[in-house]
Amino acid sequence: MVELDPLIRAFYAERYVEDDRLARSGHGQLEFLRTQELVRRYLPGPGATVLDVGGATGVHARWLAADGYDVTLVDPVEEHVAKAAELGTFAAMAGDARKLEQEDDSVDVTLLLGPLYHLVEQADRAQALAEARRVTRPGGLVVAAGISRYAGLLEYGTKGMLTGETLQMFTDALTTGRNYDEPNGFTNAYFHHADELRAEFGEAGFADIEVLAVEGPAAATLEHSSPEDVPRLLPSALHLARLLENDPRVMSTSFHFLAIGHVI
Repeated sequence: MVELDPLIRAFYAERYVEDDRLARSGHGQLEFLRTQELVRRYLPGPGATVLDVGGATGVHARWLAADGYDVTLVDPVEEHVAKAAELGTFAAMAGDARKLEQEDDSVDVTLLLGPLYHLVEQADRAQALAEARRVTRPGGLVVAAGISRYAGLLEYGTKGMLTGETLQMFTDALTTGRNYDEPNGFTNAYFHHADELRAEFGEAGFADIEVLAVEGPAAATLEHSSPEDVPRLLPSALHLARLLENDPRVMSTSFHFLAIGHVI
């Protein structure tokens, strides 16, 4: 069994259905479409090898394989790996982002579209980025997702749940970036500032680094929209996200960031 914080393991095993996370809400659909289009923007041509680290049940590995990429999914949650393996269009294996089994310079692209969320210690995030760099060939691509430092605060504020009492939930997180397991909320996680995520990529030795906002300012609106309103709101939200994806003045209104870097 891969070493994993017991609270995080229990969250995914008992409290959270990962398989439909990016489909069941308007925000999830926005996050999926934007992640897909941003990753496709930087990928090399079909046929390249892609390592999807923290790929969960295969939501991204599925479309990557359909696009013609040679995909291997790695995830620390055995239930996720088993579910992903059922799809049969890519390889799936248990593993730890901090200690990958892949050989040096063995893949063209490494995706970390989840691991940095749950590596709350900076040293662990640095190790995961070092491993991604190690297994990716020179000239190859590494893409990592981070949660915005303000995501929880924005969600509560736009949901009508922010009060003097609930604000205390976010005091430490706003200062330290660390979110602690909540019975009715997210599990142990680290929330980034955009420039902090860029700095972590720089310290890991990547070149040509970009950090982009994924969902943009409409994330909270889509999070709380009724299912029947999503088709009407989603196209406009996508346009807004594209227009403001690299505007430093509004990037933190997005719930997630993507960092993109190349191995030299």
